[in-house]
Amino acid sequence: MFLLAYLTALAQGRVSTKKYMIADFSDKITKVVLPGSDVLDGALRQEVVNCWTLSPFEFCTPADFERLKKSADYYFLLVGSTMFKGEMAPSLQFLTLVKGGPEAGEGTSGMHEVISLPLAAAGSSSGRELVYLGAMVNSIQEFTEAAMTSEKNAYLGTEWFNAAYRREGKMMTIWMSEGDVDASVKDPSRFLDEDFRIVPEDDSDQKFISGAFNTLCSYVVAPLFPAEGASMCYNMLFEANSRRLVYISRHKITAGKGAGFLAKDLKKIARAR
Repeated sequence: MFLLAYLTALAQGRVSTKKYMIADFSDKITKVVLPGSDVLDGALRQEVVNCWTLSPFEFCTPADFERLKKSADYYFLLVGSTMFKGEMAPSLQFLTLVKGGPEAGEGTSGMHEVISLPLAAAGSSSGRELVYLGAMVNSIQEFTEAAMTSEKNAYLGTEWFNAAYRREGKMMTIWMSEGDVDASVKDPSRFLDEDFRIVPEDDSDQKFISGAFNTLCSYVVAPLFPAEGASMCYNMLFEANSRRLVYISRHKITAGKGAGFLAKDLKKIARAR
């Protein structure tokens, strides 16, 4: 009876599981929305050309996105700002993959979100987002492919990436930027070993840029001016040679928890080694 009901619903177009929603991804055009910043536009264009293979793609402007987003013929990869409950203004930028359709409202509201990764603080650029942008593009594509084949993967969202660390992290060298460790961690050395080190930011980023083998590098995204108890911080580890996300966590920024990896993050990372 369940199978019959499922097939009937499918025929009537009423099945809306996450896997089902994106089953047509490879058959549709992904519109890559260039945000209008010369530097970010050029970097996003180059990274998509370098690694996007899962669907045909075209570049477009934010005006094109507004004109086309109600069409189910397209998916959109775009940079957008997010405001969390309790904030007075958008605090973070995300790189997001969404599906077009008639439900689309203001911005990306009403649109089916495939996956979204934190990119940078809103209204500010450290330049580090350009270092890790290609890995985010690649990771979004990697997740989408996995979500197309498994309902479980589709519903895991960003938690799906952490399975890679649980499988392989203990065998990798970690170069964590000292600026990515929150000041609340008073003695980070207790979590470290000969292959898990905290280093100057330039050293960590250069390891990633060079594509170092079997190496994870850190990147933290947090607001420039966080609202205590409302703003979010995202902590990530990217594998340098494969350019993929293998660990992500988040926490609300409070008086005792600032921007960066917390002691509980370092403990979790170290425990798996």
